[in-house]
Amino acid sequence: MLKRISPTFLMVLVVILSLSACNLPGMPADGGSLDPNAMNTAVVQTVSAQQTQFAFDSLVQELTRVAQTTPDAGEAPSGGFTATPTSIPSMTLAPSQTLPPTQTLAPTSTAVPTLTAVPWTPTPIATNTIAVPCYRAQFISDVTIPDGTKMQANQSFTKTWRLKNSGSCNWTNEFDLVFDSGNAMSGPASQKLPATIRPGDSVDLSVSLKAPSSSGSYTGNWKLRSSNGVLFGLGANANNPFWVKIEVGDTDPGSWDSDHPRDFAYNYCQAIWRTSKGQISCPSDGDNTSTGSVRRSKTPKLEDGYQEDEMAIIVAPNSGDSGYIVGRFPALKIRDGDHFRTTVGCMNEATDCDVTFRVSYALEGETSTKNLGSWDEEYDGDWTTIDIDLSEFAGKRIELYLRVNNNGSSKDDRVFWLVPVVFKP
Repeated sequence: MLKRISPTFLMVLVVILSLSACNLPGMPADGGSLDPNAMNTAVVQTVSAQQTQFAFDSLVQELTRVAQTTPDAGEAPSGGFTATPTSIPSMTLAPSQTLPPTQTLAPTSTAVPTLTAVPWTPTPIATNTIAVPCYRAQFISDVTIPDGTKMQANQSFTKTWRLKNSGSCNWTNEFDLVFDSGNAMSGPASQKLPATIRPGDSVDLSVSLKAPSSSGSYTGNWKLRSSNGVLFGLGANANNPFWVKIEVGDTDPGSWDSDHPRDFAYNYCQAIWRTSKGQISCPSDGDNTSTGSVRRSKTPKLEDGYQEDEMAIIVAPNSGDSGYIVGRFPALKIRDGDHFRTTVGCMNEATDCDVTFRVSYALEGETSTKNLGSWDEEYDGDWTTIDIDLSEFAGKRIELYLRVNNNGSSKDDRVFWLVPVVFKP
């Protein structure tokens, strides 16, 4: 016989199941951060609790139904039916779902940075660039009259400088060579440049001067002047002059002194030396049969091997069919009875030497020359002595020219003027 379930028992059972379903572990009491493992456990417990709640709801419904259809004790069932006891199924909880294990990702490999060599480029050190002035000159050499050249009183001469345009602007033929300071030596206040000289080019500038009448040391300073009046010279600031420096003795070149004959070899760089290619420096750096050259020797060896102990001028004409070299000496006053005398020939071992010597003159202030004589010379073991009477020029001032032609080829044309002098026998 089925026994009636007490309502009190049912209420207690409901309370117990409710508390079991709501009190899930894994939740932090203080609201802190969740542990990942605790989170997984909470999920599983939640699913289990939901299943428990579902089973509880089913049980309550079943018990309610039974309670409503079961009569009180001693009361017969209505309708003549006999109640058949119904077994209450035992509640079997479904197995809790087991969540698949959390996939643990394999650690990602961390790329090791590759060191790439970057070529080192040095940073250039800044340099101070000095602007090149428009007008500036650079001294190259004294073509004639080196510093300290000895002069006789009132002696005329030509000073030639070789200068380079080291500025950034052209020098035109409207520029001037101008006297700046010191002793003018009877030179002009200014004179025009011969041509246009571009930056980097060189030019030979000449001026006719005359030694003072008193003995002593003299210096004349010169500069250049542009067409717009800018005065300039040498140095970084283009304000330094170039100069001529001479030593003047007591003897007047126009007077005769038998103890001091006018020695051309001694004063050879007072002459202006030229070849068919232009003016050359005096002295030259050795013998040069290509460009022409001039030097002096105190012990020349002549073509027969004879060692001379007198001073000689050693020259070489430049190459080419019309090659030559000529020296124009300063004017000197001739007196009655004066002679020009010298000995000429080829230098020792100049076996292919073949030249023509020539002596000519020009009256002072004139440009045309007249021949006083010429002499052919070859390497034959002999040399020639030249003696010219200058009496016809007595009382006049003349310039003498000493010239050598190469006769078509300058090979081995190294020749000498031995003791060239003007004297009175």
